[in-house]
Amino acid sequence: MLATQSKTFNAVWETVNNNFYDPKFNGVDWKAMQSKYAPRINQTQTIDQAAVIINQMLGELQTSHTKFYTQNEPAYYQILGIFAPMNEELQKQLKSIFPSGKIEYTDIGIYTKTLNNKTFINTILDGSPAAKAGLKIGDEIISVDGKSFHPIQSFAGKAGQKVTLKIQRQANVNSQQEISVTPKMFDTTTMFLDAQIASTQIIEREGKKIGYVHIWSYGGDQYQQQLEDDLIYGRLKDADALVLDLRDGWGGAPMGALNIFLAQPGFSLTNINRNGRRSTYYSHWKKPVVMLVNEGSRSAKEVVAYGFQKDKIGSLVGTKTAGAVVAGRPFLLVDGTLLYVAVADVYVDENQRLEGKGVTPDIVVPFPIEYAQGNDPQKERAIREALAKL
Repeated sequence: MLATQSKTFNAVWETVNNNFYDPKFNGVDWKAMQSKYAPRINQTQTIDQAAVIINQMLGELQTSHTKFYTQNEPAYYQILGIFAPMNEELQKQLKSIFPSGKIEYTDIGIYTKTLNNKTFINTILDGSPAAKAGLKIGDEIISVDGKSFHPIQSFAGKAGQKVTLKIQRQANVNSQQEISVTPKMFDTTTMFLDAQIASTQIIEREGKKIGYVHIWSYGGDQYQQQLEDDLIYGRLKDADALVLDLRDGWGGAPMGALNIFLAQPGFSLTNINRNGRRSTYYSHWKKPVVMLVNEGSRSAKEVVAYGFQKDKIGSLVGTKTAGAVVAGRPFLLVDGTLLYVAVADVYVDENQRLEGKGVTPDIVVPFPIEYAQGNDPQKERAIREALAKL
């Protein structure tokens, strides 16, 4: 096993050496990093232990989009699901790992965060088993089927079977309870669009209709297409204002993501059917928009937030974005592990570099996750801001 870990380590070092965007490695002596970390790899027993060492080495570069993943983490499957549809070479490589042709894993649709050695639910995908079972943001996970929580192993092989999560909803230990959840197989090429569709809703407040949609991933044209279809023809068409949620998930937004809010002068299209009923559609959205971001908003989502703020389209609400704005590319290694490497630097408006800086919202709203009991102060503030614009 040790030989495998050493081979993987060397493959990671070599791939970064040949592909990292900066030939000066962000001021790091990359050869020295090989010498520094190789002996530590020799002390590891498993690929997951090796992953910790490898990621410590990659962390020396202090650059986003540069990380090593094993099959024991959801991000492994999600990154492959984002990139594979537009990369034939990657599709061929994946046939041995996913013989069915689907990039999938078993999960309940949660993201977690470790705080003070406790595991809290940080985010819940809309429409997921976790959402349907009544789990809430801020729940502390005590155990899954009596064992410690693991994002992959807790649910592996249990699609369609009930699992029992013991959770604690408040700081008080007496608030512990058990919740049954039925994990499912997530197809990572479709899961984020499914969640976006499930999130889309009209929230009625003070006699007004506030449209809401959470864009979990922007890695493909389908997400923007779905948003625009909902705004022009679909469920958000008759909303008085819009809350556009770009928190968490993945980036990859298209260059024209904001065009629907900027189009001038735009046009309308009216259909009149046989009984004289008229339906009018507008090619652009000129009603109020509020955008939600947080430290989980990364990559091209940050570029969209920057443009939204710069063009004064509406209020930006939440917390500062990740500051993770370079271009990354996945490399599938021979043992099936995945290396994500920053292969190009990125500037906005020719001279604005957001990497390491991020975008600070107009209205900063902290979101303490621990025992939040499902309360979302950022979303609530965004809804209030949308109402105020009306």
